[in-house]
Amino acid sequence: MSAPRLIGAVALGGALVFAGISHLTFARQEFQAQVPPWFPADKDFVVLASGVVEVSLGAALIVLRRRRVAVGLLAAAFFIAIFPGNISQYATGTDGFGLDSDRSRLIRLFFQPVLVVWALWSTGAWRELQTALAEAKPRR
Repeated sequence: MSAPRLIGAVALGGALVFAGISHLTFARQEFQAQVPPWFPADKDFVVLASGVVEVSLGAALIVLRRRRVAVGLLAAAFFIAIFPGNISQYATGTDGFGLDSDRSRLIRLFFQPVLVVWALWSTGAWRELQTALAEAKPRR
C-alpha cells in the first residue's frame, strides 16, 4: 500500500473512531437530529448502534491491514447506508452540528460521496472492484 493510501486509511479510521465516540458520548443528541423521522427505530438506539459501528470500522481501518479492502467496502457501504439521514436532515430543515441553514445542509450532502470514495480509494477497494469488474466482463 502506498504512503498516501496508508495515511488516508489511518486518517479516515481516526475520524471514524472520533465520530463513533462522539455518537456514544458528548454529541448524542446532535446525531439524533440526523435520524429520519420515518425510520422505524428509537433515535437513541440508532445513534448508539451507528457509534459502535463507526468505532469498529475506524479501529479496523487502522489495525487490520490485511483486511483493509474488505473494511473499505464496509465503510463505503456504511456511508451509503446513512446517507438517507443526511437527506432527511436537509429535507426537513432539521438543525444539527452547526448545519442551521438549507445551504449548509445541502453542502453537507455533497460531502457524503467524498467519504465513500475516500473509503474505497484509501483501502485499495476501488482498485479491487475495478479488477473484479474487468475480469467479469465477457470477452469478445
